Amino acid sequence: MLMKEYRICMPLTVDEYRIGQLYMISKHSCEQSGGGEGVEVVKNEPDTHPQYGPGQFTEKRIYLTSKLPSWVRAFIPRIFYVTEKAWNFYPYTITEYSVSFVPKFSIRIETRFENNMGDNDNVFGDTPTPAENVSFLDILIDPIPEKHYKESEDLSQWQSGKTNRGPLEKGWRENHNPIMCSYKRVECRFEVYGLQTRTEEFIHRNIRDILLVGHRQAVAWLDEWHGMSLEEVRDYERTMQEKTNSKVRTSQNNTGPQAAPHPAYFRSISENDERSLKKMGVTTAALSDPASPVPHSPVRLNSTPE
Repeated sequence: MLMKEYRICMPLTVDEYRIGQLYMISKHSCEQSGGGEGVEVVKNEPDTHPQYGPGQFTEKRIYLTSKLPSWVRAFIPRIFYVTEKAWNFYPYTITEYSVSFVPKFSIRIETRFENNMGDNDNVFGDTPTPAENVSFLDILIDPIPEKHYKESEDLSQWQSGKTNRGPLEKGWRENHNPIMCSYKRVECRFEVYGLQTRTEEFIHRNIRDILLVGHRQAVAWLDEWHGMSLEEVRDYERTMQEKTNSKVRTSQNNTGPQAAPHPAYFRSISENDERSLKKMGVTTAALSDPASPVPHSPVRLNSTPE
């Protein structure tokens, strides 16, 4: 298990970000959906926590096969999604990710938001995270993948007309008012000998990129959501969820009729492959394609990481 605590500061208040977070997640999910991949919302309903009180529970399916490296795609079915379950008891949230056919894989993200510059070393009130596992992410200067860069979201050029904040300058965290911090304790488990370290590090690299992009967007889109009420942003959330679900489902349904046997959709398993999969807790039956009613010509599963 690889655990890291990420701290991401923003030029916002915790009260403001309650609206900004919901707006950003909804808009970002819609932007990233299409071509049969993206985020499908399965549940979005009120929930109550015995300690943190009333909140919201969501369950989503995240389709992302094409975004995975080839050495991961070699072990998964053609139609693949990650299940996300999130409990939002703002300013405290819990998010869990799982894959049904890989029981030895899980991600848990515990988040707390506070009005400070990231200097609370025991924000979760239990055991402080070791300093070597704490990573500060700077939404201004830390690099993001080129494919995610947009000039309109470059905070060195951004300025809010509604709040007169921005652009941000190097060292902005030292003197900006307001300022808040998103503390995220991320635990990643992939307990498979020979694949654990590589996979857990890969996941954390992607989580880092996602956190940077999402928090940059929340700030860059400030004028779009600032001043909205909780009821208004919930209405926006419902509208965007319907749009996002429609994009994902339409893309999946419009892939066209499948030609007769297609070898790429079914994998025969060699003895070496089967042993590797059993380490992951995966049975060979779990890799069949239930959406295809016809038998396929077998193709050997490439078990060599690239």
